Amino acid sequence: MTAELGKRGIPFLLERATAPLAGTSSDLDEQALASQCELLVVMGGDGTILRVVHKLHETLPPVFGINIGSLGFLTCLGPGEIARAVESIANKDYILSRRPLLEAHLSTVTGEVRVFQGLNDTVISRGERSELVKIRVRLGEVALTEYHADGLVVATPTGSTAYSLSAGGPILMPDSGGFVVTPICPHVLTNRSVVVSDASEIHVEVAEPGHILFVTVDGQESCAMGAGDSLVIRKSSRELPLAMLPERSFSEVLRQKLKWTGSNI
Repeated sequence: MTAELGKRGIPFLLERATAPLAGTSSDLDEQALASQCELLVVMGGDGTILRVVHKLHETLPPVFGINIGSLGFLTCLGPGEIARAVESIANKDYILSRRPLLEAHLSTVTGEVRVFQGLNDTVISRGERSELVKIRVRLGEVALTEYHADGLVVATPTGSTAYSLSAGGPILMPDSGGFVVTPICPHVLTNRSVVVSDASEIHVEVAEPGHILFVTVDGQESCAMGAGDSLVIRKSSRELPLAMLPERSFSEVLRQKLKWTGSNI
């Protein structure tokens, strides 16, 4: 990648843990690098992009992902397309898909407040316990239902192709403007995924005294939640500008990644 950038005369900086792989050195961490870059190139998979986003608390520049894993919905090119990636960067012929982030506020009975931000989802799970848990959910002041399940996934449109999809949830288009609330292995078969507006405030509580649940955001940050604690999930004011190639729509990405058939027209 760096050799191709050099050939095109494109200036670049490297993050300090990555620089030795290119035979050089750097003292820049992810945040310092992001504050100086017009475009942040991330090589890896969706998980790599999620980790980078969680480290960028102040600045979120456009992210250009190159997939070197097996399955990725956030990357726009594969490992064999480095030359195409550099050409796209040089000509600035990529488009930016602005992906909303979610914000999860956990308030405990002890008065502690923790705030997490994520690109994909907030997962409320039973952890290593084998029994089902009861999770009460309301939208604002209006009750939705009480889930008796292994857990619950609240996902953004971007996260709808991650854990929520594996749990049986629908795929949301990136610009659909909603959240999808998906129970994990619900005991009641009528408990299905629900799509709600991203203007909603999703309130989650532990419905069974003595039960401890675990709140995890994007698989990166986790904390315990007990009876009396309150979790509120809402749309964040921040968003991720995700670089995509104009010739590869999200529908095309879905067809490729999920091996769907059908016309490109």
